[in-house]
Amino acid sequence: MSAIHQGGCHCGALRYEFAAPLRDIAHCHCTICRRSTGGIVTTWISVPLASFRWLAGTAREYASSSSCTRSFCPTCGAHLTLFTTLSPHSLDITIATLDQPELAPADRHIWVQSRLPWLHLDEHLPQEQQEHIP
Repeated sequence: MSAIHQGGCHCGALRYEFAAPLRDIAHCHCTICRRSTGGIVTTWISVPLASFRWLAGTAREYASSSSCTRSFCPTCGAHLTLFTTLSPHSLDITIATLDQPELAPADRHIWVQSRLPWLHLDEHLPQEQQEHIP
């Protein structure tokens, strides 16, 4: 049985949980993540969609591309999840919104073709020019 992990937004209006191992964690360097989160990199964990549930609040959604919908807190603006039709049985969750993000180190980089040239982060990890979705 997988451990249950919880997280939420900055203001506490949104809370979630999922029951899945802390694996398949990637630092994303795509331009869309940078612009939608305001960060220079976004670290995601991919979990089975069926393992995720909202505990409190109602997230707002934003279609950031033809295949991706992102959810965020309508009060504080924190970016929490990403759903892509390219992987319809999984959900990506921002590691930074976990209650214990220190338990979830990244295992690879994705979309490094868009990486900012001055950013040096976990350079020992495998790097994918785009993203390989199994």
